[in-house]
Amino acid sequence: MRKIFYLLLFILSFSELQAAKMLIPMDESGQTNHLKAYGIAFLVLTKNEKVDWLLNYRGGSFVFDYFQEIENECKIRNVSYEIVPDAKYTAILTEIADPEVNMDIVRLEKAPKIAVYTPDGKLPWDDAVTMVLTYAEIPFDKVYDDELLDDKLIKYDWLHLHHEDFTGQYGKFYAAYNTAEWYINDVKKNEAMAKKHGFEKVSQLKLAVAKKIKEFVIGGGYLFAMCSATDSYDIALAAEGTDICEKMYDGDAADPAAQAKLNFEKCLAFKDFHLKTNPLEYEYSDIDATTTRKVPFKSDYFTLFAFSAKFDPIPTMLCQNHTTTVKGFMGQTTSFTSKFLKSSTQVLGENKSAGEARYIHGDLGKGTWTFYGGHDPEDYQHIVGDPPTDLSLHPNSPGFRLILNNVLFPAAKKKPQKT
Repeated sequence: MRKIFYLLLFILSFSELQAAKMLIPMDESGQTNHLKAYGIAFLVLTKNEKVDWLLNYRGGSFVFDYFQEIENECKIRNVSYEIVPDAKYTAILTEIADPEVNMDIVRLEKAPKIAVYTPDGKLPWDDAVTMVLTYAEIPFDKVYDDELLDDKLIKYDWLHLHHEDFTGQYGKFYAAYNTAEWYINDVKKNEAMAKKHGFEKVSQLKLAVAKKIKEFVIGGGYLFAMCSATDSYDIALAAEGTDICEKMYDGDAADPAAQAKLNFEKCLAFKDFHLKTNPLEYEYSDIDATTTRKVPFKSDYFTLFAFSAKFDPIPTMLCQNHTTTVKGFMGQTTSFTSKFLKSSTQVLGENKSAGEARYIHGDLGKGTWTFYGGHDPEDYQHIVGDPPTDLSLHPNSPGFRLILNNVLFPAAKKKPQKT
């Protein structure tokens, strides 16, 4: 009889476990490793399982059906989790559904296919996105000019732009690094790539790539960019048909009337900006506030907006975090001067007193784009040649969480449009 009793108890416990949910808390005190938690959510999606993203509930927690394999992975990756019986999860759903609370649920349905636009070889700078994808154990493919010009982007849902200069000025590193071996090799590789695809200049190649990326977004793709890949991208689009590169970059002088010929209608995010025409100045335009901002290190923070989860789920998803105040960090493009933002550009995070946006978003066709200022959220002033950040020392980084919000964003089930 005792054996039968224990057998029935085991069966009852197992059936209860099968009906239970796993909750991955994302609040400050409840999660030991926020960054790897996103990798767990992504892993669940790769198993053809659904994930509920509980917007504004305990920092944007994840919930999915319990199964042993994922519990084991949570233990291996040191990700905090809770087993939640169905009755308790029903109570959570009731709390979230209350119209008086700023919470909602978004169903994540399918693991997005991720691409990172990055050159082969190791250049003397790293990339925050590839670092955090690797740390979170989220798979991605590397693509570059060949793949984009051969229309291979159609295979992907989400594209990140590595630190790239789409204007063809090689990051305007000439003054400081034109004799450096890596710079000389970078010029040679880009010129060879331009010639391979039938372009006379690297600026023409990069414009063609920029236009392919724009087509990707219009067709329903999700674009994410950081640092110099943000403003240089819009500048390249605005300068289509106009030479903005001086002789050391493309062999002939820039058009002296280039500023007047910019077409801001072609830009995604910015308008009315002014080019920095000095070829030796480490800056593209006055979009970036790096050289003009007067923000002391100790007070360099930006604030995430609190959107309505029930009415504005997209910006709410992109801002999920365990804090609304994020440490600032610099880059070649640190922040975006607010007065140069288009009216259609949505600000997700800003340093209002400094007149700068740090995190912006917008729609284009069937897709979206998101630009994030700065180089590395956990390295305040990253210098060329510095070693990459060890993310095991920053497993709960709010700044890196913003990147991973964007990675999961394409997995969200689309809500029906209002008519």
